Amino acid sequence: MASPPLLSLRDVRLTFGGTPLFEGVTTWVGRGDKTCLVGRNGSGKSTLLKVMAGEILADTGEMFVQPGARVAYLPQDPTPDADTVGAYVAGGLPPDERDQTYRVEALLAELGVDPDRPTSGMSGGESRRAAIARALVGEPDALLLDEPTNHLDLPAILWLEDRLKSYNGALVVISHDRRFLDSVSKQTLWLEQGLVRRAEFGFAGFAAWQEETYAAAEAELERMDNLLRRELHWLARGVTARRKRNMGRLRALNGLRQDRAQSFALRQDADRRALLAVESGDLSGRLVIEAAGIGKSFGDKRVIDGFSTRILRGDRVGLIGPNGAGKTTLLRLLTGDLPPDEGSIRLGTNLEPAYFDQRRDRLDPDRSVWDTLTDGRGDNVWVHGTPRHVVGYMKDFLFSENQARTPVRALSGGERNRLLLAKLLAKPSNLLILDEPTNDLDMDTLDLLEEMLADYDGTLLVVSHDRDFLDRLVTSVIAVEGDGSACEYAGGYSDYLAQRPVKVADAPRGETRAEPAARPKVQAKLGYKDQRELDELPARLEKLAGEIARLEAELADPSLYERDPGRFDAAAARLDQARGELERAEERWLELESLKEDLAGRA
Repeated sequence: MASPPLLSLRDVRLTFGGTPLFEGVTTWVGRGDKTCLVGRNGSGKSTLLKVMAGEILADTGEMFVQPGARVAYLPQDPTPDADTVGAYVAGGLPPDERDQTYRVEALLAELGVDPDRPTSGMSGGESRRAAIARALVGEPDALLLDEPTNHLDLPAILWLEDRLKSYNGALVVISHDRRFLDSVSKQTLWLEQGLVRRAEFGFAGFAAWQEETYAAAEAELERMDNLLRRELHWLARGVTARRKRNMGRLRALNGLRQDRAQSFALRQDADRRALLAVESGDLSGRLVIEAAGIGKSFGDKRVIDGFSTRILRGDRVGLIGPNGAGKTTLLRLLTGDLPPDEGSIRLGTNLEPAYFDQRRDRLDPDRSVWDTLTDGRGDNVWVHGTPRHVVGYMKDFLFSENQARTPVRALSGGERNRLLLAKLLAKPSNLLILDEPTNDLDMDTLDLLEEMLADYDGTLLVVSHDRDFLDRLVTSVIAVEGDGSACEYAGGYSDYLAQRPVKVADAPRGETRAEPAARPKVQAKLGYKDQRELDELPARLEKLAGEIARLEAELADPSLYERDPGRFDAAAARLDQARGELERAEERWLELESLKEDLAGRA
């Protein structure tokens, strides 16, 4: 491996209630590794991270942490254990550095959280920021993060991305945010069927790797089926007469059956997905929502000021902005749930709305899954006018039969989201309103949700901080800025970034902004050197991408390190170097292309 393990697991086994969760897990992370831990909901990712953090002791196996190394862990649902945010974050400092409160204050200032704020009554976003600050403040050697982007707004997610890119320790992160993982990860741990596979590439290469693994399992299953048929035929005809000399072959047959069972389980896991489907109700009128100069204030705070839009049948509109900027308020205004202080809202005819609430307020924590889906009436769920037995419908959303009587309060965040989706999608609608639907969902369920929404022929309003989800789904974005202003942009999140006006950032505290230099003479086109560089960059990008793919394939060979440690180290070092060169080349290409377009527009 490129660097000695800073933290490793060897032959780790863990059971819950007599059922094995992990079987012989062996893996590691080294200093400088930026590793994503991926797997389906319920596969045990959070539990494995707790084992790495020392929060849970494995039944058998070894966990190694380099002597003197400090490990910081961010749980999926952090619970502050101090009266103020500052005191809670200071708990992340080493005991002999607890008096260095300036480090706490500086980090919280970057995150926009008041250190004197009481921890009681904090929002989900505030709790998450405080917990991230606690994990980072002690400058740990290993950082273990479980869903760090949940409840964070986009500015905070981008801040965290930049921070993790410059982090020099060992990072292991669980997240459903694809764009975040693409940005920060360089290695991948894949937890599946109680085993962990490791790849020396980041999340960007995971989908192809997963498909290759499933295809190989399918081919291996077919090969084993053919071999098993031949062995069974032999067994039926020959084992009685040649019992002694053929007992070895019989033992081999039993081993073959076990191998087949493992391949079959892997294939089954590939097919185990939530069966999401939504039926549109009757067509609404062509006009769904029209807002003209609407405004809303709460006390002295101006939340929305003079916003106008027209949303037509079939439009897919995303709402983005910092936490507390007013996204949910604007959503409630547009849907008629909240009256504006000024301006007007006109709703179309024949609307059948369905609402997904980010706080899951529509779920009674004391009700069981069964009663939630049936509304406490019988054992059937009416799905688009057709009765379905509740257990069968539950299984469509990856709930097991023994969870039918489980109270909602005992479900995980991802399970609650799936339950709310199951309830929401059972009823026909022509206007779907989704407020942060992606929190806590695993990536496979996210994929299916996106596919379902892509086929939905009604109108969609969605609040989300998930950039990839927005880019795949929406046709326009309303950016709520937090100062009362809101503006609509065509396209997804990436299109919004390209179209939004660039704001001049405030000077950092203690600095003064220099006077602007005299405006240079406007160029009509790129200079000769820049144009030549731009022409040569595509070939360089393609060459680097090919080299990276070759190195990743070479390092994916688990026997390489044992056969040739020197070659492994050289390939790993060159891979990091090539990735850096590719990133810089892409940034340079984008810079030159943007400059070229800008000059052409001004000419």
